[in-house]
Amino acid sequence: MPYRERPASDPSQPPIVRVGRGDDGHFRVTYSDGAEFVVDATASEIFGISRSGELTLDDLLVYLQGPILGFVLRLRGVTCLHASAAILDGRAFGVMGGGGMGKSTTAAILARMGLPVLTDDVLALLDRATVFEVQPGLPRVLLWSESVRALFGDPEALPRVVGSWDKRYLDLTLPGYQFAQQATRLGALYVLGERIESGAAPRISALRGAEAMPYLLANTYANDFLDAGQRARELEVLGRLGSQIPIRLVRAPDDRGKAARVCEAILTDFRAQA
Repeated sequence: MPYRERPASDPSQPPIVRVGRGDDGHFRVTYSDGAEFVVDATASEIFGISRSGELTLDDLLVYLQGPILGFVLRLRGVTCLHASAAILDGRAFGVMGGGGMGKSTTAAILARMGLPVLTDDVLALLDRATVFEVQPGLPRVLLWSESVRALFGDPEALPRVVGSWDKRYLDLTLPGYQFAQQATRLGALYVLGERIESGAAPRISALRGAEAMPYLLANTYANDFLDAGQRARELEVLGRLGSQIPIRLVRAPDDRGKAARVCEAILTDFRAQA
């Protein structure tokens, strides 16, 4: 039976993804391009196929390692943020923001600066009641070709994730990069907010108490697929997260060429939160 769906930006088009749930508790996740996944009732087994016959195994893996993984973690009770994370001086910090705001570009710059990167896009929180830890994700950072051009001078500098998709990946297992493989205590979260004039310096300010909650809610992963009980649990976790962890709003200049300066400002601010 229908469980949830995510509508397309154009109301005349079919939903981007539909989620149904059978009487046996299994979830069926169907995408508009024909990708389909079944997650068992215990969120321990996943089966995927291409209903259209046009998708490759690599295409299915893109879904599996991104939104399906995030959905499964949410079913298991793990709160996930739409964020990237890196480590500085033994503590983790996350960078959140909507699509196109620069989370992955920030992670790639931090990786090039020599910082260990924990995760890109899906930040899974390990809730230890009085502290939160960030669990490691996949050893890569996904970037659109435009970002690859800005960072490396050539959109072809990094390999494509799959041949049919204009997204590329920075392999964190290559020499010169570090992938953090152990859960690390979270020290702060940075929200990439609305951009400011291109000639301005990055601005970072505190989000305190209830002021932080809308930003946290807007940046939880797969939050539109939660039922009432899961949503209540999420609110409780985010409430503690906002009270225990510094939440910082970053206003970056509207200039891709200054992305490294934004990263440096975040690092300076994070050191001050110790």
